Amino acid sequence: MIKLEILVIQEDIRLCILRTVLATILCCLSLLTLKLCTSFFFQREMVAFGKKLKERQIQEWQGYYINYKLMKKKVRQYAQQIEVGTQDRRHVLKDFSRMLDNQIEKIVLFLLEQQGLLSSRIAKLNELQQPDISEIFHLQEAYREVGRDLLKLLVFIEINATGLRKILKKFDKRFGYRFTDYYVKTRANHPYSQLQQVFKHVGLGAVVGAISRNLHELQEHQGSYLSIFDHPALPFQDPVVDSMKAAVDRLSHSTNFLNFLAQHALIMQEELPTSEEPVDDQRYHFMSLLLNLANTFLYMVNTYIIVPTADDYSMSLGAAATVCGIVIGSMAVAQVFSSVYFSAWSNKSYFKPLVFSSIVLFIGNAMYALAYDFNSIAILLIGRLFCGLGSARAVNRRYISDCVPLKLRMKASAGFVSASALGMAFGPALGGLLQTNFKLYKLTFNQETLPGWVMSLAWLIYLVWLWISFREPYRDTEKSNTAQESTAEPVENDALEKGLKQPLLLNSEDTQEIEDGDGEFDGSDEATEESRGPATSIGSAYRLLTPSVKVQLLIYFMLKYAMEVLLSESSVVTTYYFGWSTSSVAIFLACLGITVLPVNIVVGSYISNMFEDRQILLASEIMVCIGILLSFHIVSYTVPQYVCSGLILFVSAEVLEGVNLSLLSRVMSSRLSRGTYNGGLLSTEAGTLARVVADGTITLAGYLGESKLLNVTLLPSLVICVASIVATCFTYNSLY
Repeated sequence: MIKLEILVIQEDIRLCILRTVLATILCCLSLLTLKLCTSFFFQREMVAFGKKLKERQIQEWQGYYINYKLMKKKVRQYAQQIEVGTQDRRHVLKDFSRMLDNQIEKIVLFLLEQQGLLSSRIAKLNELQQPDISEIFHLQEAYREVGRDLLKLLVFIEINATGLRKILKKFDKRFGYRFTDYYVKTRANHPYSQLQQVFKHVGLGAVVGAISRNLHELQEHQGSYLSIFDHPALPFQDPVVDSMKAAVDRLSHSTNFLNFLAQHALIMQEELPTSEEPVDDQRYHFMSLLLNLANTFLYMVNTYIIVPTADDYSMSLGAAATVCGIVIGSMAVAQVFSSVYFSAWSNKSYFKPLVFSSIVLFIGNAMYALAYDFNSIAILLIGRLFCGLGSARAVNRRYISDCVPLKLRMKASAGFVSASALGMAFGPALGGLLQTNFKLYKLTFNQETLPGWVMSLAWLIYLVWLWISFREPYRDTEKSNTAQESTAEPVENDALEKGLKQPLLLNSEDTQEIEDGDGEFDGSDEATEESRGPATSIGSAYRLLTPSVKVQLLIYFMLKYAMEVLLSESSVVTTYYFGWSTSSVAIFLACLGITVLPVNIVVGSYISNMFEDRQILLASEIMVCIGILLSFHIVSYTVPQYVCSGLILFVSAEVLEGVNLSLLSRVMSSRLSRGTYNGGLLSTEAGTLARVVADGTITLAGYLGESKLLNVTLLPSLVICVASIVATCFTYNSLY
């Protein structure tokens, strides 16, 4: 008996050493990869906001836009005055608040004036009673002309709202104050708020409704008395009306199911409204987009297909059931640094990363399946690591962002999220169906190895399809290579000549000239081009993170951690407490995954139009916290308690993810919208790290015994969730 206990202890020590060595190797590889990838960055020409604002102004309305240039000058002057001690903090806040109030009042009074003019024009057109058939066409054009002018006004509001957000962010960044929090709280919630006019376009919805109703009635004039108010579901298509509604939705951040799904993808849009871009046939290719969505679907299936059987597989190889945490999480560990090099690689190609991803995933799944016959937990873990190295989600996001036309990008983003959700539901369901057991040429095919074999075959088929059908998008840099080569020498000489004339240190007047120009000077030592360009390293990307962005990333980490704990330990927990079979676990996980799309339909079509994003964010966090609290094992543990608490936690986390990424794209710096170290990569890294920590927690908690596994893994989830709720309350008014 004593010898048996000694052997068990020796085996535990051996496994512990193996895990420690693997973790050390992975950490070293992660640091090495991050160090190497910092040399890669995507240099794209970016135009400063001040220049965009000037270019997109309507000339006759030029005096009514926010004076962004003046506001930037004042911020710089405040910094200089505080530095030399001629001004104190209270005076600066008071003076800047008064200046902002004046700017907003100027915008709002002009807005009300234009709104009145549009209303008068509509009223005059309405006075024409029962026009003849010959006059209907001219009357329709008159209403459309009013609609076009209204569209200009909506763009005017959107540009000014963007300018206000940016100047508030710049002020907070320069001085370290929470001025945005104070200003929004005191202005937006006031009964006579003018800020609401800018951000919520109060009253313009009625003008849009009047134009839409009259155009609809003119279109149905011949013998029809139907109204859009009586039958809101009636199809009515008019380009002007569609453009107005799109502008209103974009301005008010109202949404529908398609938009809400697309928010999950975190594919950042232009910060100022632009005219719709033409479809570039040389860049957009439907089959290539479909292949990217298929890659997303297969990868999510690959991630979750092993969850119902990972604990049994671990025990078959002589390890504890809770080692399933490492088995599932090793894929996420590799994804931490694979996302970085895939993001850098997508700057040059989309086809090659996808080919590499398919090959690595084919090899990884084959190794996962072969580990059973080799009776090696090491081969199993290495196979999952290879699967993580093949995570091309950064490439999938980047393809949609760069190569899909603007008018199709929302649908493509929603497709990306739908493919992920379907993969999450299909993976466990497929794993539960693979219950056969046979041998072929000394290879074992059972419920533990079949997920690996099936996914290997799937990636092989995908690789053939990819090789035949994918078309590498045309890149603008290729077109300009010849021109650049022919003009390289003159440009270089001209730059050298200008450089010799440029003093090494700029005085205050020179600095002012730079700031008055196109650049957005923010006091750093970087050149103005660098200060406008994308982040070129993890460090530079981190320095761009404001407190609001950090809180949103914390929330994303929290929800991914909670979801990973729920999913990864489900097989161990349900087997211990309820004696569930593999099929029962698979059905439970599949049901959780199926809820994603219906929940998004309800939230995207209804709830998000009734409440602000920040309200939904806080409510969802509280619901996640309630789900975690209900999951704890206190006295007795029943199936209804586990299923209901798991459903509340999972559904709330799904709602939270969409709102969280929507707010993240809104408060994040525009410099993080492009390049290798973009916002999508940062959110992916935060979510992947959460999964790694969650799976590691499951394995470590397993040493305390399966009876304590549930409560020990839920405790960190609760702490992080409470911390995120507190952090949200502190930054609530900056999420505007």
